[in-house]
Amino acid sequence: MNRIDQLFCEKDQRVLSVYFTAGYPRLNDTFLVLEGLQESGADLVEVGIPFSDPIADGPVIQESGSRALSQGMTLELLFSQLRDCRRSIRIPILLMGYLNPVLQYGMEPFLRRCVETGIDGVILPDLPLEEYEIQYRKLFQDQGIYLVFMITPETSPERIRAMDRATGGFLYLVSSSSTTGKEKDLGRQFSYFDRVARMGLSHPLVAGFGIRNQKDFREACKHIQGVVIGTAFIEALSGSEDPRQATADFISGILGPSTPAGSKSK
Repeated sequence: MNRIDQLFCEKDQRVLSVYFTAGYPRLNDTFLVLEGLQESGADLVEVGIPFSDPIADGPVIQESGSRALSQGMTLELLFSQLRDCRRSIRIPILLMGYLNPVLQYGMEPFLRRCVETGIDGVILPDLPLEEYEIQYRKLFQDQGIYLVFMITPETSPERIRAMDRATGGFLYLVSSSSTTGKEKDLGRQFSYFDRVARMGLSHPLVAGFGIRNQKDFREACKHIQGVVIGTAFIEALSGSEDPRQATADFISGILGPSTPAGSKSK
């Protein structure tokens, strides 16, 4: 069973996914941050692939990617950094990035390296559903790697259902169509979360873009299964001399000392 499926079989509420940029704040911090997230209680990790033209990212994530690239981060180096991660990392790992670097690497070799390093899923926001189904779906299925699709408040019900059929692991609800990291009135998004939840889709729902703190996390999780936090976490890592401690402090602030486990009742 894919680790993402296993996670949602064991836990159906307050699932915390955390995004961070590979090679940030320092080039070789990737695995330290990954270990820190697991130790601190994150359920799922999205490792960002830095790209020189990140049009959907806000300034914080753009800056982290630019810094990682200037320090020498590449997709090949990222796979090398993650090569032995499954010796100690048990939680699901997804790679998130833009299609261009993946195509430059080659989709088939990219997916093979994902398998070799224990990656469970991939998020490529600029890969259209139709192109995926025609050109790449079989490649992903043959390698057992999930592709997670994103929807926005503007996505039609028909397309949401099509993406639900195609997605792997969960469906990613972008809380607005703007870039990452912008302040948002999440209260206005909850009707959107509820509308999608009422559709009776076959995959769990996880929301991102604008979730920054414990209040956001807990309020959003009243409506859907999980939340992604990215920009606020990268801000917490910025300038840190000890990324593992910075990670522990941040996750503790999100989950709190007495957060219920969220496991399904038997």
